[in-house]
Amino acid sequence: MSMVSVENNQRVVKFVQELLLDEGDRTGITPAIIAEKINMVVAMKPSWGENLDRDAITDELIRRFSLWIGQDTTLKSDAGHQDWLNSSRKQDWKYWQRYREWLERRLSWKAVEALDHSTDAILGLLEDPRREGNWDRRGLVVGHVQSGKTGNYTGLICKAADAGYKIIIVLAGLHNNLRSQTQMRLDEGFLGYETNLVPDDIRIIGVGEIDGDPSIRPNYATNRSEKGDFNTSVAKNLGITPEQRPWLFVVKKNKTVLERLYRWIKSHVANTHDVESGRKLVTHLPLLLIDDEADNASVDTGEQLFDTDGKPDEEHEPTAINSRIRKILHTFSRSAFVGYTATPFANIFIHERGATLEEGPDLFPSSFIINLAAPSNYVGPARVFGLLSPDGSREGLPLVRHVGDHTTPDGRGGWIPTKHKNGHIPLFNGMNTLPPSLVEAIDAFLIACSARQLRGQGKDHSSMLIHVTRFNTVQQQVFHQVEDHVRHMRQRILRNIDHEQIIERMRTLWYEDFVPTENAIRLSDADPGSSRTIEWEDILAVLPDIISDIEIRMINGTAKDALDYTEHEGTGLKVIAIGGDKLARGLTLEGLCISYFLRASKMYDTLMQMGRWFGYRPGYLDLCRLYTTNELTEWFGHIADAAEELREEFDLMAASGATPREYGLKVQSHPVLMVTSRLKMRTAKNLLLSFSGQLLETVSLYRDPAILARNIETASRLVAGLGVPDVDPIKVRAGTRQQWKGYVWHDVPSGDVIEFLSSYRTHPEAYKVNSNLLAEYIHSLNSVGELTKWTVALIGGGEGQSCSIGDGISIDMLKRANNAPYDDRYSIGRLLSPRDETIDLDENEWIAALAVTRDAWHADPARLKSGKEPPDAPNGPSIRKIRGFGADGVPAHPEKGLLLLYVLDPQKADAGFPSDTPPVVAFGVSFPGSNSGLKVEYKVNNVLWEQEYGAAE
Repeated sequence: MSMVSVENNQRVVKFVQELLLDEGDRTGITPAIIAEKINMVVAMKPSWGENLDRDAITDELIRRFSLWIGQDTTLKSDAGHQDWLNSSRKQDWKYWQRYREWLERRLSWKAVEALDHSTDAILGLLEDPRREGNWDRRGLVVGHVQSGKTGNYTGLICKAADAGYKIIIVLAGLHNNLRSQTQMRLDEGFLGYETNLVPDDIRIIGVGEIDGDPSIRPNYATNRSEKGDFNTSVAKNLGITPEQRPWLFVVKKNKTVLERLYRWIKSHVANTHDVESGRKLVTHLPLLLIDDEADNASVDTGEQLFDTDGKPDEEHEPTAINSRIRKILHTFSRSAFVGYTATPFANIFIHERGATLEEGPDLFPSSFIINLAAPSNYVGPARVFGLLSPDGSREGLPLVRHVGDHTTPDGRGGWIPTKHKNGHIPLFNGMNTLPPSLVEAIDAFLIACSARQLRGQGKDHSSMLIHVTRFNTVQQQVFHQVEDHVRHMRQRILRNIDHEQIIERMRTLWYEDFVPTENAIRLSDADPGSSRTIEWEDILAVLPDIISDIEIRMINGTAKDALDYTEHEGTGLKVIAIGGDKLARGLTLEGLCISYFLRASKMYDTLMQMGRWFGYRPGYLDLCRLYTTNELTEWFGHIADAAEELREEFDLMAASGATPREYGLKVQSHPVLMVTSRLKMRTAKNLLLSFSGQLLETVSLYRDPAILARNIETASRLVAGLGVPDVDPIKVRAGTRQQWKGYVWHDVPSGDVIEFLSSYRTHPEAYKVNSNLLAEYIHSLNSVGELTKWTVALIGGGEGQSCSIGDGISIDMLKRANNAPYDDRYSIGRLLSPRDETIDLDENEWIAALAVTRDAWHADPARLKSGKEPPDAPNGPSIRKIRGFGADGVPAHPEKGLLLLYVLDPQKADAGFPSDTPPVVAFGVSFPGSNSGLKVEYKVNNVLWEQEYGAAE
């Protein structure tokens, strides 16, 4: 397919989409209706029919009209803000109009509408650039990994420039390749021409092809080349005047570059002085500063000191990059700062009060935090790994393949040991060759490229990611091994010599893996749009061409590593990219099909960012694979759950009108952060945690029979002292009758619960749950009259054998499947059934909690909501909010905690327990919301943490 036919496809899709938008019932758009509209468009412009791929156009349009998008959620503070953005201000907006038209060629109308709405909301929360006086707005936009954040801030930049912002600075990553890639994206979406070293050599691209009027062409101070950052020669020669056209700077987060930019602003742009301090100021040009990957390097990780009155030490020296970003903002009397991230944990740790004389306030998003909704075709952690369902299973997509042959069982030997040093030589069974799992992953990539070609996607880019080490020397070795392996395959397949074994290996993979996966994805409706039936013989026919086109690259952070996809437009780059941390953050791998990922970082946000395989996979989702370890799969599951937990908290607070600062205080002490990067926390030494409004449940449990026996004895001692229980309690609420099998005790003194938790041993790998910490927290809240009376429930009715516990109490043990192959622990998915948290709610409390749930609920496809109907039962955060704070006509009960006990049958766990293994006692604790502000200290040894998990970046 030529470039002309690719463009014709895009044009026809755009025009047919416009015609279909006029259809009355858009849900009934069928291939036949699409074919009719294609004929109408081609009849109008016959030249567009040249080499038209009607099947590909039909698939794309079915996908576009199957798309739905949830609504964004916002926390905001209007302090000092004046509303300004209305329809009259948006007339004659040229930058946005041409960007919108450009997007319509490649995106669904729904996606463009959603982008228009969300960028309006963000811009409206910033200040009117025409407003005089001093103003400073700071916000954070939380997107999903690889979900189109760059497209969002490009739209924001276009609108901001239309509105009158004159200086636009984009902070783009730590390395040249990401800065260069970001510059290229903004050349296309905002400038409309290629930035290069020769200013007069204008090559129109992107939005410039829609409206190339030189009178609106923005100015640029940085370009797309390797050394195109804000350098010394630019700083020396660049003068700037307050003219009509805006200026764009795309710069690295680098101390030297930012210092150079700051000094240039002071000497070439500043037009006055601050009367009190003598600081140079810019008052005539409003600034918009966009911080891409805002949690990376921008956060001040130095410990902030406060005096006895709680005022910050003004002599505090923030980290170099944070300091210079703040100095640049502080030099403008009118400035707006918007951070973009998929992992906001670090940003929430910024002290809002952390101002200094030189830098001004810190980068806390005090004006707003916006959670962007993901569209239904976004494939993120919740889709790939699944969220925990009530029965403890994870309904993820069948795309993950587990790798175990890269290391020896102890993790210290093998091809790429879990813990290896710089200079390690990767050998498999002592030979300079790849492990079978990576051989299979490369086979899978060749099959995926072949299948895409046969589906009419051969001119699109296809990428494979190999991320197994952070050391460049080890990457080099892996690069040579992959290069040798692919060369060997290429020679044999092209020459038809000794190729039988390779072909048979790939044929087996096709029938045993690709065919069933395609069927499963089709049944799940995860990728709407018809998949064309492909036979193995078709794959075999195109395989020689595909393997001839494969390129192998090493990514080490230079701009030339920014993978020149644009140079392969119309032909499709097919690349195997080998890299480490430079690949991990921000860099987009176009058409990523296969990922081979071994890095065992347990850093919460680093792991999220390394998920380059998340994103959009239209028409080839069934061909995508993630080859990774059991441990990383488990951690990504935790991440998906914890991110969902924080989003539910966010929605709850947004619905009640909370400010970013209130949310910040909540998240700063959230137990989710027990697994995030220590180096990004202001508390620097230890975490101060609050379990207010939290549910904690044990999902990592001991296998050691002596400890299991001790834990069942601890539970028996608790139960024996509680008196007469309610047996098999029944609750009727809003006409719904629910019954539990088991026992419930009311008004249990907190001392009994504290004694149980102090004696029970939680596993060191128990996610977020440390029984001694919980006991300490309850004890501290007792001092303010909270958590003094408990409901204790022992839940039974399972498929397991009967078990005696306490004094004459018999319970049918529950079945919880072991979901990870660990020798040191029994790891389950979900312990609680969500309804168990309501066991102590009366009807009024239950109805109030359901109302709160529905107020905060919105259909977000990223959460795998089934359908779009509002929930019919209260969710956990709402239950705990009502319990702690009450509602109209419903009293608050911050004194009431809920302890849920479960006895699991080890013989039903499918975990290889010996027949004489004692029952496994597990527990969940539901804490009511609390305004006490009391926290408990969680000690983390920073040195040990780094040795175990590596540095944050």
